[in-house]
Amino acid sequence: MNSINAPSLSPARNVRSIVMVGLILGILFTATAPAFALQLPTMQIGLGETTNPKQVSVLIEIMLVFMILSMAPAILMMMTCFTRLVIAFSFLKKALGTQTTPPNQTLIGLSLFLTLFIMAPVFKQMNETAIKPYVDEQISLEQAVETGMVPLRSFMFKQTREKDLALFLSLAKLDKPKNKDEVPSSILVPAFMISELKTSFEIGFVLFLPFLVIDMVVSSVLLAMGMMMLPPVMISMPFKLLLFVMVDGWNLIVGSLIHSYGV
Repeated sequence: MNSINAPSLSPARNVRSIVMVGLILGILFTATAPAFALQLPTMQIGLGETTNPKQVSVLIEIMLVFMILSMAPAILMMMTCFTRLVIAFSFLKKALGTQTTPPNQTLIGLSLFLTLFIMAPVFKQMNETAIKPYVDEQISLEQAVETGMVPLRSFMFKQTREKDLALFLSLAKLDKPKNKDEVPSSILVPAFMISELKTSFEIGFVLFLPFLVIDMVVSSVLLAMGMMMLPPVMISMPFKLLLFVMVDGWNLIVGSLIHSYGV
């Protein structure tokens, strides 16, 4: 008795069968998609206004924190005493002739903490007059911003020259203000910046003078001795360091910088 074998399908026919099944399933899914779509849940996200600071969502608070952190370097350099301090320390490092000592990170860190020390009364007044009342729902956000800028503007006005204010007022084509309250912050901030730059360069010039005298004396002595091949910097640097240590340079310079702001 001959056994009957079922005909085997070829690979090509298998592929065609799989493709046909896939097309049929795709057509069925497309036809029934609207029915399934109607049953899917929807979700809406919206932003509403609130006058209560405690009702602000955590997401918005995080966004505001990141925004403030991104602007913090600009605020630190343009509206505080950080610029004068870091430039003065940079001039001191150049005057001493030390290339890598102290490191730039050390000078920047020292400038940052001295800035916090000098600006502490201003920040304290801003916290008492603007931040706390706003958190306690006593004033609105606009009033908090306006009140908080008062002590900061007062600090900047004390360090800004009238000549620099007049420069930016003329460039902006604004009339001469009757009092300080009429000076916009967009004029005060750049005027404060160039005033700080001028003062810091004046301090740098004063810092360079004693060390320049030492360089000139050492160069003259070496030239008189005929030691022209010996770099004067190698000889003058120990004398500069000795002078700086003997007069207690860091105490003197840091104290003078702090007193320059009336602290």
